[in-house]
Amino acid sequence: MSNPVDFVERSIKSNIENSIKNSKAKVAVALSSGVDSTLVLTLLKKTYPAIPVSTISVKFAESIDESKHAAKIAQKFDVDHHVLYIENYLAELPAAINIIKQPFWDLHWYHIVKKAKTLSKFLVSGDGGDELFGGYTFRYEKFLSLTKKNSSPLVKVKAYLQCHERDWVLDQKDLFGSRASFSWKEIHSKLLPYFDNSLHPLSQVFLADFNGKLLYNWIPLNTAFHRHFEVKPVTPILSKNMISFATHIPVNLKYDQKRNIGKLILRQILQKYSLEKMLIKKKQGFTVNTINLWKSHGYDLCSYYLSDARIIQDKWISKDWIHKHFRKNDLDIRYVNKFLGLLALEVWYRLFITKEMKPTITLA
Repeated sequence: MSNPVDFVERSIKSNIENSIKNSKAKVAVALSSGVDSTLVLTLLKKTYPAIPVSTISVKFAESIDESKHAAKIAQKFDVDHHVLYIENYLAELPAAINIIKQPFWDLHWYHIVKKAKTLSKFLVSGDGGDELFGGYTFRYEKFLSLTKKNSSPLVKVKAYLQCHERDWVLDQKDLFGSRASFSWKEIHSKLLPYFDNSLHPLSQVFLADFNGKLLYNWIPLNTAFHRHFEVKPVTPILSKNMISFATHIPVNLKYDQKRNIGKLILRQILQKYSLEKMLIKKKQGFTVNTINLWKSHGYDLCSYYLSDARIIQDKWISKDWIHKHFRKNDLDIRYVNKFLGLLALEVWYRLFITKEMKPTITLA
């Protein structure tokens, strides 16, 4: 391909045009002030200059506020900007879990789609940019430091998991009760195919991210929210031709190892329109400060629901593990994430197994 930058720009514009098909339709855009969402907003306005656009950003209580940066980007394009303020991120967890039917707690997309429903029947987003074009640079740097050229597939799998340390805890096996059959060996076996091949080590990481985080996490969860709220997703970076293109290009077109910068092609398009300088330098995305959330709401909610947890009574989760680690202050973020995950599991269990909880209940 002679010019991959031009190809990506044309593909995104084409997908936007084919998805919306109406230059007068009202469109909502999830705008986080990062590369992906800024890029799709830019190319949306290049494709349909007069289209009515409402952008949505999120401001979480006691977290880094990136909505100000998003507002500046929205102002540049002269579009209506909406800041969705979420004080208690866990309040509507039963409603969100009832929609996706899975025990996840980090469900910011529920709030975004719910807001988009009031603005448009379309929701444009930059989903897929991180996985397809190399956005998780902090993980790539760590992965390369933990592996060597001749590292075995199993060593690479373990290094990959080390790069996702917030998703598990050191005594994870002790977390589960007698009815659960947790096995690190089984987890390793599921990831091995992504690393037992001749691809470049970082291409292996991209492959694992695409199949794990994207195909079996974000896409099915987001799709459930879109269907529930009857909002049509417009995800031009995840079009078939973009996926085919991005999964076959060399690593150096995505990630600059020396400068530890990713999304090189997407950044070049933004440079073309003099927009890269408007991006926030240290991007967090739609991310809540987990420690602050734990102290303000998470601890009390876990104290209430896990003190008499059905997942403990039915021997899925260990009561001893919870008693060992449960405290409000000075708790490692990995354990905070795990407790919030257990809260989500308990809510899911009460919704779908014991059926004693209604999805309309608010966790407060």
